[in-house]
Order: sequence, then structure tokens, then C-alpha cells
Amino acid sequence: MVIELLKFHVAPDLRENFIHQDAEIWTAALAKYPGFLGKEVWINPDGSKEVILIIRWATREQWKAIPQEDLQSIEDKFAQAMGKSHPIVESAEYQVRKFPHI
Repeated sequence: MVIELLKFHVAPDLRENFIHQDAEIWTAALAKYPGFLGKEVWINPDGSKEVILIIRWATREQWKAIPQEDLQSIEDKFAQAMGKSHPIVESAEYQVRKFPHI
């Protein structure tokens, strides 16, 4: 499994709409692609602007096979729904390795 981590800065008054639109647009679109396993939204409880998205993929190959044009189309739809673009301020990729129980 591969984890895609995306961090955004979103004004606290826009956060709930950001999360709702992300679920309606991004999560719904990504769920149609092979290898998508799920998504979590992490919110800093201290009221900061930080919103982190954790997306789980079965393989890196399946994740990276999504056409760039599709990603741009989804982002355009999201930006339109939000009224502006919210750039990614940090992104990372992690591999999940499972070890046998000792």
C-alpha cells in the first residue's frame, strides 16, 4: 500500500466547505480509479488553517496511472466549487510495510 499525503492551508471559516467539496468532487472522482483504497481528512484541533488529506492506494503504479488531464479537470471543478484554488503546501508519499507479528 502507498500513502499520498497532501497538506493545505484553508481559512477556518472555509474549512467545512473545503472538506465537503473535497469529498463530493475529489474523493468521488478518485474512487472510480483502480487502486483507490480510501481517504481520511486530518484537521488540527487547535483551529489552525492546516488540513491534511491521507489517500491510500493499493500500488504506486495504479495511483500514478491516473491521467494528468483527468486530475486537472477534477481540480478545475473543485476550484470552481470553492471559488478559488487552494494550492498544496506540502505533499509526500509513503510506503506501508507490514511485518509479521512476533
